[in-house]
Amino acid sequence: MKKGLLLSVVATGFIFAGGNIAPVAPVQPQVAPVAPAACDFWGQIGVRYETKGSKLFKKPTSYLGTTVVLGVEKELGYGFGIGAELAGTKYVSKVGKAKTGEDAEISQLYVTYKTGNTAFKLGRQALPKSLSPWAWSDRTVGRLDTSFEGLVVVNTDLADTTLVGAWIAKAGSGTSFNYVNGQNNAGLVMLAAQYKGIANTTLTGSAYYVTKAKMSSVWASAETKAGNFNLGLQGVYAKTKGSKGTFGVAGYAGTTYGALDAKLTLAYLNNGATSLNLGGTSAFWGDSFGAFGGDVSAAGKQKIARVDLGYKIAGYGKVYAGVAMDKPDTGKTQTGARVGYKFNVNKVAAKVEYRYIKNPGFAAGKQHRVRVEGVYKF
Repeated sequence: MKKGLLLSVVATGFIFAGGNIAPVAPVQPQVAPVAPAACDFWGQIGVRYETKGSKLFKKPTSYLGTTVVLGVEKELGYGFGIGAELAGTKYVSKVGKAKTGEDAEISQLYVTYKTGNTAFKLGRQALPKSLSPWAWSDRTVGRLDTSFEGLVVVNTDLADTTLVGAWIAKAGSGTSFNYVNGQNNAGLVMLAAQYKGIANTTLTGSAYYVTKAKMSSVWASAETKAGNFNLGLQGVYAKTKGSKGTFGVAGYAGTTYGALDAKLTLAYLNNGATSLNLGGTSAFWGDSFGAFGGDVSAAGKQKIARVDLGYKIAGYGKVYAGVAMDKPDTGKTQTGARVGYKFNVNKVAAKVEYRYIKNPGFAAGKQHRVRVEGVYKF
């Protein structure tokens, strides 16, 4: 996706804060109005084919989907700007008989304003995972999974520090756009800070409160790089008024040796009664290959382990594999595994992947998935 000028106002503050941004010079009075910058357009076309079933390639459920995303941003002058993104999906599935469907949405529609080192973004928009670990936007075959409606303010006045405040009225995707935390609990307040003043280290803290549901959460993490090793530790606490809170802790250790990379992630959740999944999962342990959700959930005590491996083939992409396990004290262990190959050809990002999932929640207890997809960016 082409990085637009207006989107970078907020995204740059999230991702590159910490001494990497030169101070913005004060706006000088103009004798005559300066012509606004030209529009910045971007787009993506995506295709995904997936087949899944309890037996590989035997009476599977098949799915073919295509997505189209078109976006535009424009500076209006005097610190103001606007942006919009349209997205549509067309799909054909086969579950005994052929079915077709489609949906379209305005996935982003916002105005921006920047003064000094403070940026404002109002309207429907994407949120990055970097500073919003419970409420963030990801893309599936080029299309946003979740958009958020509200106001986000980013400030980088303090050295090596990014401060964020947000009011999210609601969130959703496709034609459904009326929920926060998966329900009609509209009204989310978020405060976050990220500090990069320590060499090779990032410290992040976030706090959330869903006003209508009286749900709250705090999330903190420390990540550092030492030689060829990457280390991370996080803690999260979530609570709904009148119920037992849920606590989770997770850590990871990763290393790179030549073209090979490896990562081990471990997590533990207590048996709290609060689920606070606002649009993403944990920025650390995530959704382990579809075997389980990975969010802070009321599923009893959970022990999570995940191993990821990758090998880069010079000029030919990357082979990757992984296994994951979730052992709750209220049921049977859930496991997942995957192996795949991803590569780029010109402006097309493509991958082929196989997953095996064993989950007592499935009717057959297990599932095989084969997925082929590609996304063309322009």
